[in-house]
Amino acid sequence: MTMLETLRIEIHRLNLELPKNHLVTWTGGNVSGRDPASGLVVIKPSGVRYEELTPENMVVVDQDGKVVDGKLKPSSDVHAHLYVYRHRPDINGVVHTHSTFATAFAAAGRSIPPVLTAIADEFGGPIPCGGYARVGGDEIGRVLIESIGDSPAILMKNHGVFTIGKTPEAAVKAAVMVEDVARTVFYAQQLGHIDEIPAEEVARARRRYLEDYGQ
Repeated sequence: MTMLETLRIEIHRLNLELPKNHLVTWTGGNVSGRDPASGLVVIKPSGVRYEELTPENMVVVDQDGKVVDGKLKPSSDVHAHLYVYRHRPDINGVVHTHSTFATAFAAAGRSIPPVLTAIADEFGGPIPCGGYARVGGDEIGRVLIESIGDSPAILMKNHGVFTIGKTPEAAVKAAVMVEDVARTVFYAQQLGHIDEIPAEEVARARRRYLEDYGQ
């Protein structure tokens, strides 16, 4: 099996995680992955319903967005994804969703504060909210790179959620976790004031999570 076949299978599988985790509706959202060796990117096709996706109809593009393999058009967010890959060589997975609670924060132009240990662990601080950017070109990628900092996730004002990872699966995990903590924080805010975890404790928790958690 070639690299492209393997990556196509993986990106198809990970795209199906978005509706499975209630992060998208209809044809919205997308997952992409980059092959570090060739620089080629596999991404969901534009406007195709998730139940109709197959590994074969994933689209392969080069760093300029030119389709090098596939019969369908790539996601309308492809240039945002490519901008991220060009400016973050450590990143090999990008995800975009409109998940309800996280996008509610994005609509309000508000970051998600570090008021849960899960936020400290997964994101290492507030989940930032970047400024408004037009869809269709690389403007979203530009704002993402300018505003995301060390976080694996960012809310884009009036738009939705973008997450990044060293692997496509890591980026999908971040997208799932963003919605999970956004929902909890939204409900907690209805109860009144919430204390943020002190920055030094956030840093300690993040370090412990990265170094000691899991197998």
